[in-house]
Amino acid sequence: MGVLIAIGPMADEALAQNYPVKPVRLIVPFPAGGATDLFARVISQKMAEKLGQPVVVENRPGAGGTIGADLAAKAAPDGYTLLLATSSTHSIGPALNPRMPYDAVRDFTPVAHVGNAPSIMLVPNSAPAKTLNEWLVYAKANPGKLNYSSSGNGTIVHLTAELFKAQTGLFIVHIPYKGTALAIPDLVSGKVDLMFDSLPTGLPHVRDGRLRALAVTSAKRTAMAPELPAVAEVLPGFESNTWFGLYGPKGLASDVLARVGGALNQALAEPEVKDKLARLGIEPVGGTTEQFVQMAAADAAKWKRIILDRKITGD
Repeated sequence: MGVLIAIGPMADEALAQNYPVKPVRLIVPFPAGGATDLFARVISQKMAEKLGQPVVVENRPGAGGTIGADLAAKAAPDGYTLLLATSSTHSIGPALNPRMPYDAVRDFTPVAHVGNAPSIMLVPNSAPAKTLNEWLVYAKANPGKLNYSSSGNGTIVHLTAELFKAQTGLFIVHIPYKGTALAIPDLVSGKVDLMFDSLPTGLPHVRDGRLRALAVTSAKRTAMAPELPAVAEVLPGFESNTWFGLYGPKGLASDVLARVGGALNQALAEPEVKDKLARLGIEPVGGTTEQFVQMAAADAAKWKRIILDRKITGD
């Protein structure tokens, strides 16, 4: 019996040192063709080169990302099942739904912060404001008369606007739509006064002259739209991103974690990857597991506070 106990850890160590010896499954908890899926396919190709094995993207959509995330949480912690999670599955979802089938912290091994997708603050061309400061003056002079659209209750578009309202003290009426694409015509016509859309879907309307952009929601200006100020330049500390992060199931061996994290960081440093991500409206991040853990915890706490204070539900 003593011999068997000694062999177990040695076998685990050998397995980690040889990892990977077969294809790695990367679960994307959202449909094919969406931003998270496209992002996954960009990084999976380069990670496969670094790991020496295919990294196969597997879409498991449903329940706002919960189904795919839960599948990854319950997989064997051998490094052959990874999850490309987002702020929806690991920051916002748990605060909106206390009955999630997984614990976003305890049931996963965090690997690294993969990227951020900031939003863009959009107003109609008819708005009597050319800058964020001017718009704030205008909104404060018209309490309750202005509205904003979102892609639905509890979405990052909705929560970003509520965070903005919390930091400015503004009273702006919420009008939920079933997706930002459906809200754009009303924003263009002036029926809607404000929307925080994702950068890749919102910016083309600005460049086509249909809408006016006042700011971006990243902590600092983004290279993807360097002409636009960050909201934080006027409201210090304001930040709202959809973040993407790589996780494994709970109990991932440290050697495997280091191997996966190293391959990911190498992939994100590739100019080709940076270029492809910029076209998706995503800023690559990378870094250490510790940095990722701190960011995710701070982001989850921020959205939980907004959801509770504003009594927001996903209904």
